Amino acid sequence: MSEPEAASPAPEPVLCAHCAKPEFLCICESVEPLQTRTALLILQHPQEQDRELGTARLAHVALKNSTLRIGLSWPSLSKALGREADPAEWAVLHLGAATADLPRDREVVVLDKKGAPVPDQDKALAGIKGVVIFDGSWAQAKTLWWRNAWVLKGRRLALNPQNPSLYGKLRREPRREALSTIEAAGLTLARLDRKPEIEKSLSVVFARLLDKYRAALAQGLIGQPKPSGKRRAPRRLKKPKSAPPAA
Repeated sequence: MSEPEAASPAPEPVLCAHCAKPEFLCICESVEPLQTRTALLILQHPQEQDRELGTARLAHVALKNSTLRIGLSWPSLSKALGREADPAEWAVLHLGAATADLPRDREVVVLDKKGAPVPDQDKALAGIKGVVIFDGSWAQAKTLWWRNAWVLKGRRLALNPQNPSLYGKLRREPRREALSTIEAAGLTLARLDRKPEIEKSLSVVFARLLDKYRAALAQGLIGQPKPSGKRRAPRRLKKPKSAPPAA
């Protein structure tokens, strides 16, 4: 009696060339890219593999004035951007310590080197030409922070959103103020450009992705998301005695 043939492995899904998601999750055709005054630089850790629920590439697709780089370190902001830029005119978004002491009336707050809100927020936010966002787990984001010494030259931003992430139960976040990359970008750019429609537009884009994701779950195209212990809140960042060397 012959042995039964082993079942053939399921074929890998075709990925979109723009958002890198499986075609059944792609919403690129419905996205109308926005132009913003403030530039966005997304630094993605090379081991970030959240193909289905990740939003870094989608944020890049949705924002004309954005750059996406995948890697661990770059010698300067200009090298990461591919054009000349002064890091002192940029801000860096990093979750860092808990935000209990942040002003309740502000959703984007500038912090000093000790992690406390600076006194004159309007003055500190003025003149910011671009924002750097790290994409990856908390441990991966912390690695990107310390491996790029030039980020210490920029202004440090913290988010204090009034509303929780649209992820809901699809992804467990460490704290209420933790947002997806596209939500964080939308909130930050909307406040800096003083155009609330930026946040609204990116929220609509993100909601479309989540709708597609839920539909794919119902159809059995993807498995139920597993809780990840990697996305835990990091410890308070301490000021180093000297800036960490760039690799």
